Amino acid sequence: MRESQNIEWKESWRDEYLKWICGFANAQGGKIYIGMRDDGTVIGVQNAERLLNDLPNKIQNKLGIVADVNLLKEGEHEYIEIVVNPWSFPVNYDGAYYYRSGSTKQLLRGNALTSFLMEKTGLRWDAATITNVGVEDLDKESFDIFRREALRSGRMTKEDLDISNAELLEKLDLTVDGKLKRAAALCFYRQPEKVSAGCYVKIGKFEGSEILYQDEVHGSLLIMADRVIDLIYLKYLKAAITYHKETRVETYPFAREAIREAVFNALIHCNWADHVPVQIRIEDDVMYVSNCSMLPFGWTVETLLGSHASKPHNPDIARVFYRAGYIENWGRGIQKIRDACKAHGAEEPEYIVHAGDIMVKFKALQSAIVTDSKVPNVTMDVTMDVSIEEGILHLIRDNKNITTTEMAEYLAVTRRTIQRVLDDLRDKGVVERKGGRRYGYWEIVDSAE
Repeated sequence: MRESQNIEWKESWRDEYLKWICGFANAQGGKIYIGMRDDGTVIGVQNAERLLNDLPNKIQNKLGIVADVNLLKEGEHEYIEIVVNPWSFPVNYDGAYYYRSGSTKQLLRGNALTSFLMEKTGLRWDAATITNVGVEDLDKESFDIFRREALRSGRMTKEDLDISNAELLEKLDLTVDGKLKRAAALCFYRQPEKVSAGCYVKIGKFEGSEILYQDEVHGSLLIMADRVIDLIYLKYLKAAITYHKETRVETYPFAREAIREAVFNALIHCNWADHVPVQIRIEDDVMYVSNCSMLPFGWTVETLLGSHASKPHNPDIARVFYRAGYIENWGRGIQKIRDACKAHGAEEPEYIVHAGDIMVKFKALQSAIVTDSKVPNVTMDVTMDVSIEEGILHLIRDNKNITTTEMAEYLAVTRRTIQRVLDDLRDKGVVERKGGRRYGYWEIVDSAE
């Protein structure tokens, strides 16, 4: 037997060792032996009988818990064994919270303390109710996006969705006694910054330390999720163009599915209580997606990268994204990102965990890097900055059933402009309309892909 995560040896008793007991109770439990040297040699204690009577009372009075205190013997030496079980509620010593990590006693502070208390109590920031926003204040477009995506993903049926917004929120468990949870406001309110001042996404294009241009994407979390990826790929990235026979092939430097998953994870797991936006830094050969957050208590980067259960920082927000089909609910997001990068031919991403934020670093596929420091100068909805033709083609690739009205909304131009450009694309043989106006769809001709 030696000192470990669950074993501690002390030569004699000091009341400060109640902090060690506190740490064991808050972690996985453990045992403290009084009357043993650091090398494991039993030297005994002179006051074993008194400790046997005093320690249970001290532990209960100071920590509010019960621990087994046993008298052991080895040869002529008597020594004390204190057995501490893990407790389901937070245990403190004079208002301070300690946690056993490895063979050390850690005093929890800041985000680590917040994460620990949330883990133990089950209370979540996104589940608290608010009074300054009601159902009538929520955004129609956000509900439209959710209903569209939830139906498309098959996570909810048409019958599930053909109800009022208030009933839908209740079905999603986003209300308590008629009041909205914070998660409801962040997901469906057009101005979530009234709930959290930093609830938006900040994107910047960099060349070394110099920022070339940047955007902020505001709106509900569902609007952000609906638009951020398009903005990144339409404005901030250029595809390397190759041809397979007569077919045009576009290859972007970063795997779209990996970036999409990372951005959605950032929106879901962000500690919005810190009032700091999700930040996306893009360079020619690297992209960083970062958000204020923390790993679940007791996790390491190795835990994150291995097989693990789903433990979202904001469970109510995660539930909305799951129902919309944006994420799974099995803790497989990291693996999906890694798999997408591998399939793209790029290196696996690197996860950088700081005290208050988590950053994902993506390295570009070298063969797909297109160096261009020119600042785009065409402004569209959420500053999606590309030619209208290219924007239309990207939208059709993402959704062949998209309507001209939806195209106009995405690209912030009139429907008449969309129709004119589409007519031109059809005349050039770039796109075709299959089927009728109501039930038809768009198709990009192979030679234009």
